[in-house]
Amino acid sequence: MKSLVIILLSIFLFLTSGIVNAQDRDTIKVRIETKEGNEYIGAIIGEDSLKIELLTLNLGKISIFKSDITKKEEIINAQFKNGQYWFENPQATRYFWSPNGYGLKPGEGYFQNIWILWNQFAVGLTENFSLGAGIIPLFLFEGAPTPVFFTPKISIPIEKGKVNIGAGALLGTVIGESNTGFGIVYGLSTFGTRDNNTTIGLGYGFAGGEWASSPMINFNGMFRTGSRGYFITENYYIDGTFIIAIGGRWIIKKAALDFGLIIPAGSGASFAVPWLGFTIPFYKLD
Repeated sequence: MKSLVIILLSIFLFLTSGIVNAQDRDTIKVRIETKEGNEYIGAIIGEDSLKIELLTLNLGKISIFKSDITKKEEIINAQFKNGQYWFENPQATRYFWSPNGYGLKPGEGYFQNIWILWNQFAVGLTENFSLGAGIIPLFLFEGAPTPVFFTPKISIPIEKGKVNIGAGALLGTVIGESNTGFGIVYGLSTFGTRDNNTTIGLGYGFAGGEWASSPMINFNGMFRTGSRGYFITENYYIDGTFIIAIGGRWIIKKAALDFGLIIPAGSGASFAVPWLGFTIPFYKLD
């Protein structure tokens, strides 16, 4: 199991090299969605009060009535490669579960479900602050005590698109039980872009009025593999034990499917637990 840790760290460091210096070009294109569910990508070459003229790669020059447009967003060249649109990451502020230093934009948010029972959402309130909440609905099982939690988070860009720091907490309790406060407070640093980055974090957990005797160290990585895919690794060191998660993210239109394996290392365990999560983003309507 130690060799697995060494291999993972080697891959982590190799992939990390150079991503901080990667720069996106400033050339701008737009992506337009219509009421009929069509999607067009190209450069705006004309516009009036009724319609937009768009120069696309595959269809050439087309006109779209503004009344038919449901969404229009600018995209950079890095999202448009070899004639193929690279979908935006629906969950750019988190790995499988752990957050990174990037924050949600005002009005931007998501709903995340993990193995049916873990349900949470978050929304950006300002450029630097987001707030979320969640529930594990055990009350569905004969009224069992139900954990609920809140997730405030502060995100501060140190160098745009290169270095971000963040701090936050998961603060929860169990409805139906007394003295059941639990949670984690954390700080972290993220290096790289929203598509390719690594994060190092430190957190302390608490439960029942007592704090953990030692911190939890967290190191993660997310790397783009194609127009819809990511490689993700999320790893923890907790009181002498490594917990390693390896897997990926697949973008399904606007949603994201996360999948992988969780492997305890250094505790004498020799098994892997599957991970399955689903994220649906939502946006402020203009």
